[in-house]
Amino acid sequence: MKVNWRWAIGITLLLLAANSLLGRVSPAEKNGPGTTQSSDRELATRSPLRVDVDLVLVNVTVTDPYNRLVTGLESQHFEVFEDKDAQEILYFSSEDAPISLGVIFDVSGSMGRAGKLERARQAAVQFFKTANPSDEFFVVTFADDPHMLVDFTASVEEVQNRLLYRRAGGRTALFDGLYVGLSTMKQANNPKKALLIISDGGDNRSRYNVKDIKSFVREADVQIYAIGIFDPIGSRDAPELVWGPTLLNEMAEMTGGRLFPVELQNLSELPDIATKISVELRNQYLIGYRPSNRRRDGTWRKIRVRLNPPRGLPPLNVYARSGYYAPSQ
Repeated sequence: MKVNWRWAIGITLLLLAANSLLGRVSPAEKNGPGTTQSSDRELATRSPLRVDVDLVLVNVTVTDPYNRLVTGLESQHFEVFEDKDAQEILYFSSEDAPISLGVIFDVSGSMGRAGKLERARQAAVQFFKTANPSDEFFVVTFADDPHMLVDFTASVEEVQNRLLYRRAGGRTALFDGLYVGLSTMKQANNPKKALLIISDGGDNRSRYNVKDIKSFVREADVQIYAIGIFDPIGSRDAPELVWGPTLLNEMAEMTGGRLFPVELQNLSELPDIATKISVELRNQYLIGYRPSNRRRDGTWRKIRVRLNPPRGLPPLNVYARSGYYAPSQ
């Protein structure tokens, strides 16, 4: 495909400028509580990240009834609403942009059964192998505690070598691992950011609870995808295994991402699913608007993206983040 490099550079500059608007963090937040070392007092008093809004950017995925990506749509096919008020679309793009990627990788004891860990390793490596040269990525593993296995890098070989020596054992501190990933994304160099969770169940170890982690997810401008390696429903003998799939799905949907459940008999599909997620991230629409509500009241603003597709298309599915926090001053 022939690329207009002058136009591509212009888009990159616009994305970088928008990132500076969307990623301003107070010194207190930037140096906020650690992953597992912060006190309860620090957690209770930490102020949520507020987006300094001049231009709100929303990544949008569109699929057909067969879960296939729909590309080729134009700006006139989309409508954006903030708290039920229609917004004027000022920026629209469907070009592939550099991504900062993170994998939150489960190495708890249950991952050691039925070949789950080995297939999950293959999926993580495959996810990064489809990266572009301008992408950056990291890996956080978690069992009893989260661990930064590989900080931001562009080397798939480094990730592959580090994952090779990880063994399954311990309980499941999923929320703590996700918090480390969201915190690490504050140092990302690319405006577009995404996390992939690979896990076989819910949380039974973290110091952060469900309310905490949902708040962290809402505050972060990071898309979350999840590959859930779930036991059959009848075999889920612990509460966290019962509600784990629902929670992963809720967190993904809040950010415009998706959950891809995998049954044990289909573990061989994991690398292909990881590739599918990577391809989806590179075939999204980017919509930008300036909010009509200019009040700096620190409130949560709901976002809804609606399609007006060309005639002849079947009913389409739209995935976009659910909202953002307005500035408070």
